[in-house]
Amino acid sequence: MTGHILTVAQQKGGSGKTTLTAHVASGFLNGIVQGLPKGLRVAILDVDPQGSLGTWYEARERKLGEETTGITLRTASGWGARREAKALARDHDFVIIDTPPKTDVDARPAIDAAELVLVPVQPTPVDLWATGQTFQMAKREDTPAFLILNRVPPRAALTVDVEEAIRAQGLERLAPMLGNRTGFAASMGEGLTVFETDPRGKAAAEAASLMQAIAALLGPKGD
Repeated sequence: MTGHILTVAQQKGGSGKTTLTAHVASGFLNGIVQGLPKGLRVAILDVDPQGSLGTWYEARERKLGEETTGITLRTASGWGARREAKALARDHDFVIIDTPPKTDVDARPAIDAAELVLVPVQPTPVDLWATGQTFQMAKREDTPAFLILNRVPPRAALTVDVEEAIRAQGLERLAPMLGNRTGFAASMGEGLTVFETDPRGKAAAEAASLMQAIAALLGPKGD
């Protein structure tokens, strides 16, 4: 059996890719998705030269101990990302790839390797305009891509402008949204996620709804 490969991609910087990557990995690890057991084998692949995901992982090792993070970390660049992701999928249930912004060189192989691309974006027309290139890249690689609205202001409904921008670009988005909550950043600073620092909080509830939507897009994997 081979595992699922999911790639988090966004050409625009500052969209929250690393936070999303860590939370998706932690969600699968901690049994957040209904119908999936706790303790699945999860790997993260850091393709971003900035190394933010690796920094989070090092904080996790300090917090939990090197042998008890529950998640495997690997790094790669260029077309090595595709090879590394496929190798990880042979002995992990889920592989989540974090990609760099503003470059096709590293993002394209990661998108090619994936069965699903998650595209975080802040809910403004300007941010959405910058997202089209990521979806075009996914289309060229014949990989389904879905928009995830991130850092949504509290109690703020989507504006007409944002809804129109999404429709105008023909983008598909997942219904659950992640709010602009301090819990996400605070948990990342500890090498954890909101599933681990505040599992009953609002941020964890939002992230759990998103996990359920992501899992619903994934079919069973075979050899």
